[in-house]
Amino acid sequence: MYRERPSRLAGAVVWARTMEAGVARPVLPDGCMDLLWRDGELFVAGPDTHAYVPYAAAGVRYAGVRFAPGAGPAAIGVPAHELRDRRVALDALWPGAEVRRLAERVGEAPDPAAALEAVALARAEEPDPRMRAVVALLDEGRSVTATAEAVGLGTRSLHRRSLDAFGYGPKALARVLRLQRALGLVQDGMPYAEAALAAGCADQAHLAREMRELAGTTLTAYAEAAKSETSTPSGSWSVA
Repeated sequence: MYRERPSRLAGAVVWARTMEAGVARPVLPDGCMDLLWRDGELFVAGPDTHAYVPYAAAGVRYAGVRFAPGAGPAAIGVPAHELRDRRVALDALWPGAEVRRLAERVGEAPDPAAALEAVALARAEEPDPRMRAVVALLDEGRSVTATAEAVGLGTRSLHRRSLDAFGYGPKALARVLRLQRALGLVQDGMPYAEAALAAGCADQAHLAREMRELAGTTLTAYAEAAKSETSTPSGSWSVA
């Protein structure tokens, strides 16, 4: 079962997951970094360029804070491209004694996700406002050139800064954001063809290709996997 809620940290999401038997729902590229707790361990998930399938025994508990695109590096203290497509133990990035203390605190908390959120809030710094603008502009469907001009950067400078903030260049980020837009529309019940056009794809076939290349699966298979992890919401949590 997977649950999530908005974080007190701007643009972030707090989530919790208990692994169930069977194939897990893939985690798709989203331009984000996550601070994670898994049954006593703290680690970081870097930005993905392709789908990642978390394999763990049934009953294993996870909690996470998914930073807004571009916000993770300031909190974690590592450029995003250094963690691209990686899951790294937090004690490889922060002092081991501090990580052990934090892991114990999160593990003993009644709500590990809330305790992990407190760790993220204590470390968070304000991300570069130009990188926030880059996300917003690309998510609107602006071209890389138009985005660079709008934020006052050359295309090479934008690419370099994007690697540090998001883990990949602005063109790749635009593809990821477009796919996420399309999936959100599909999950809201919009037909695939309409969702493709609304998200900025040329047609449904274009969206299907992006889904295969970035997610390694089909829209139908992903939607079915998402449904398999739903349950009745509780409190302020929502189920995705």
